Amino acid sequence: MLKRKNLRRLVLVIALLVVFSVTAALLFPQQVLVIDSSQNQADTIVLLGGGAGERPTRAAELFRAGVAPRIIVSGAGDAGGNRLLLMNRGVPGSAIELEPNSKTTKENALFSIPLLRAEGAKRVVLVTSWYHSRRALKCFRHYGSDIQFYSSPSYYGFARADWSRENLRRRIRAEYIKTLGYWICYGVSPF
Repeated sequence: MLKRKNLRRLVLVIALLVVFSVTAALLFPQQVLVIDSSQNQADTIVLLGGGAGERPTRAAELFRAGVAPRIIVSGAGDAGGNRLLLMNRGVPGSAIELEPNSKTTKENALFSIPLLRAEGAKRVVLVTSWYHSRRALKCFRHYGSDIQFYSSPSYYGFARADWSRENLRRRIRAEYIKTLGYWICYGVSPF
C-alpha cells in the first residue's frame, strides 16, 4: 500500500512540474526560445527564409556593421526576394549567395553547410526570427559541428503587445512543437 501511495505522489509531482514548465514556457517564450550570441566577427552570415522582411533587414544591418563579408540566403520560395531586400538595404549582389532549395530548418542546415565548407567558413552568424533562433542554432550546430555557429536574431514582434497583431502566439506555440519534434525525430537537442 505504501508503494502505491508513493507512486501516486511521484506522478502528481511530475504532472505539476510539467504543467508549471509548460505554463512558464508559454508566458516567457523570450527566455526559453531566444539565443543571441552577440558575435561581432564572422566569415559568413546565413539568412534563413521566412518572416516578413525583418530577417533580411537584420542581416543587412550586420553586413553593414562589418560582422561578415558574405551572406548566404537559404530558403525555397523567398531566397530571390530576400536577395532583393538585402540589395535594397545596401548589400552588394556580389556578396550574396543563394541556397534556394531548402524548405525546412533542417534543410537550411543540410544545404547551407556544404556551401560554408566550400568557402572555408569557420565562424557563421545565423539570422532568423527571435522565436526560431534556438532551434535554428541547435540544428546548424548539430549538422555542422566543425563550424562555429552563432545566432543574431531579428527582434521584430518581440514585444508582447505585438503578439496578437502579428499572429506570433500561434508561431510561438508551433515553435515549441517543432523544437520537440526536431529533438525526437532528428536528435537535435534544444539544450
